[in-house]
Amino acid sequence: MTMVKEILGQSVVAEAFCFEVSRRCYTHQNNKKHKISMFPSFSCSSILLPIMKRRTTVDDLNSSSNNKSLHDGGGVTLTISASVTIKNSKEFMAMMLHYFDSFSHNTNGDRGIVMQLVSTQIDPTTMEGKLSKRAVLDWTRELLFNGGGDSERSTHKVDFEIDSNFGFPGAITITNKYNKEIFLETISIEGGFVEFSCSSWVQPEKVNPDKRIFFTNKACLPCDTAEGVKELRKEELRQKRGDGNGMRKVMSDRVYDYDVYNDLGNPDKGIQHVRPILGTEHYPNPRRCRTGRPPVITGNGCCIRDEELGRQALAGVNPLSIKRLQTFPPVSDLDPSMYGPQESALKEEHIISHLDGMSVQQAIEEKKLFILDYHDAYMPFLKGINAQEDRKAYATRTILYLTRMGTLKPIAIELSLPEGEHQQQQSKQVLTPPLDATSYWLWQLAKAHVCSNDAGVHQLVHHWLRTHACMEPFIIAAHRQMSVTHPIFKLLKPHMKCTLQINALAREALINGGGIIESDFSSGRYSTEIVSAAYKDWWRFDMEALPADLIRRGLAEPDRTQPHGIKLTIEDYPYANDGLLIWFALERMVRTYVNYYYHNGLMVRSDNELQGWYNEAINVGHGDHAHATWWPTLATPRDLISVLTTLIWIASVQHSAVNFGQYPLGGYVPMRPPLVKKLLPKEGDPEYKEFLEDPEGFLCSSLPDMFQTTKFLAVLNILSQHPEDEEYIGQRRDLSDWIGDPKIIEAFYDFSIELKRIEKEIEKRNKDHNLRNRCGAGIPPYELLIASSGPGVTCRGVPNSIST
Repeated sequence: MTMVKEILGQSVVAEAFCFEVSRRCYTHQNNKKHKISMFPSFSCSSILLPIMKRRTTVDDLNSSSNNKSLHDGGGVTLTISASVTIKNSKEFMAMMLHYFDSFSHNTNGDRGIVMQLVSTQIDPTTMEGKLSKRAVLDWTRELLFNGGGDSERSTHKVDFEIDSNFGFPGAITITNKYNKEIFLETISIEGGFVEFSCSSWVQPEKVNPDKRIFFTNKACLPCDTAEGVKELRKEELRQKRGDGNGMRKVMSDRVYDYDVYNDLGNPDKGIQHVRPILGTEHYPNPRRCRTGRPPVITGNGCCIRDEELGRQALAGVNPLSIKRLQTFPPVSDLDPSMYGPQESALKEEHIISHLDGMSVQQAIEEKKLFILDYHDAYMPFLKGINAQEDRKAYATRTILYLTRMGTLKPIAIELSLPEGEHQQQQSKQVLTPPLDATSYWLWQLAKAHVCSNDAGVHQLVHHWLRTHACMEPFIIAAHRQMSVTHPIFKLLKPHMKCTLQINALAREALINGGGIIESDFSSGRYSTEIVSAAYKDWWRFDMEALPADLIRRGLAEPDRTQPHGIKLTIEDYPYANDGLLIWFALERMVRTYVNYYYHNGLMVRSDNELQGWYNEAINVGHGDHAHATWWPTLATPRDLISVLTTLIWIASVQHSAVNFGQYPLGGYVPMRPPLVKKLLPKEGDPEYKEFLEDPEGFLCSSLPDMFQTTKFLAVLNILSQHPEDEEYIGQRRDLSDWIGDPKIIEAFYDFSIELKRIEKEIEKRNKDHNLRNRCGAGIPPYELLIASSGPGVTCRGVPNSIST
């Protein structure tokens, strides 16, 4: 029974009592019913316990008081077996190279995978963890002679020789003597009672001479780390931090370091391909993961309906820009000496007829007026944008009115240009809903510019900056500062998966100089500068939590009488309504997890790995904001709950809301053009006659051509895809890491059940005809925050991490 308690935890098992643990079952202890949920399934009864006790087990080894080393001649030498699972390459040539590799080495043991167990106990002769004898697995030769190379993975047996006083294995070191990297999945000792979940590439020794270190699955704080593996925990972090030199040779390199965005341009192609370095005093930006590459030299109709423009601001691919209008007319925050008067050209007479008899001030007080304000985001860059070939843009402001039916309709659009840029154009002009044919088509052109502004800010700020770029420093710091055994690292692990690789690919093909973003969006070569300006002047980590973001934008206000403690300004706001359900379910799960490991503020403040992670993410990863006063403190469990909930929200729910609807909701270019080629025609312009003769043709000629559109749609289709093996929020493939902590497993299970309940609630809302922003004739249901999904483009599904 002792061994079972060691594995499953003291609170689960009662002495001399049969028990069963399965994915969802109940057990009785002290006349109380306890729900236990874990995976994979495991069952045991008192009949099996004597058999288990007769075996040589890690529990038997741990209970020994003899401290002699394996190599000092004292104690009995024991052999324990382990199962090693390796993922086989699907490429024939790669497997053949491994086969030839197994014969290319000499026969003195300089081949294969060399493994050595490390005890949690100290060897008094070396003052380091006790070691087993080296075990060697020549897996490719086994595949060659025993078959099995056609399967996706192969499992091999390895025997370790240890002394009877070895104690409990706490870690294992791996050296890859092959010439090619291998993907090590798991190492299970003694029938799985001790398991190392590796799931990692192991580089050849000639590429990286450091031994790879893997720890047992049990999470532990730095202060609880066994003496035998304390130094290994520090060494593993040292390996992942690197020394700031060299270059990443392969994507599976494990060095996590910071760098500025100095690889987006290609000046060798000419001055037009020079891009500024992001992450400097002039162009602040979150840091990226360093690669070591050399830096660059700096340098259905064609119109969207009014009601649909308003609906998409609440339930489209970008529900993050809409704000409540609290001051009229709106005022710019830009320097007037550089960008002209701060005052807007919007006047009360422009909108008073659309307010159902209210004055503008009454409408503001009644929370009826809202705004899509892209003036400050675009104005500093308009001269450069409009100097590009076939690119024309305004800095737009759109005033929207909340109708009695709970929908938004645009009632005025302001189009602004830098003063003196176009002699024939007013620097500011205001358009209102049309009264005749000419004003109708001018209104449609104005909406096209609004949608183009919206598409750019969505992609550059809300998608790239707020999710991809701003998560990267926290991921790098986690790998550098927290051991893989740290419970917070284990919690965050599925939410960090693939993000660094995706961001690296994005810097090569999406946001780089001449890449997809620059080619397909109005902002062109100024795209990254728009990102930097938003990061400098607007982004704040403390405002990234959903409730804080909604309150900041005036879309919610604190209200203790409401279920979640806040009241929405617009009742039918699908993104916010569904998001709040997930936010508070996520927060409850994180609270249970954090409080399990941290009982007071002292434990949080004294955790050097945790504090090192947070401080490095701020001071290095977000170094351009290192001295900002708005960073949350990390001094109590409550602080930690807030920070972790926000990070998991960003990586999973927030990213899904702005990503997986891009193709189905934003792929019809005439309604949501990423760029516009023409300004509005004015009387006396050469184009004005063309506009009057064929206004629809003029509008279509302002949009991207067929080639641009096809390329743009292909990219959106890829970005909106879910792969076959996607892991969605509420799913964890590493539950065995907490097999001794049933309270944690139960918290994960309850979170998963709650997400299923939320999914049913969202489906119910999508059938409620009173919710006109998500239900009605021709209105798509809002499913982006439904956690589950199948593969492909589904316009739903919330993966654990930013993986596309």
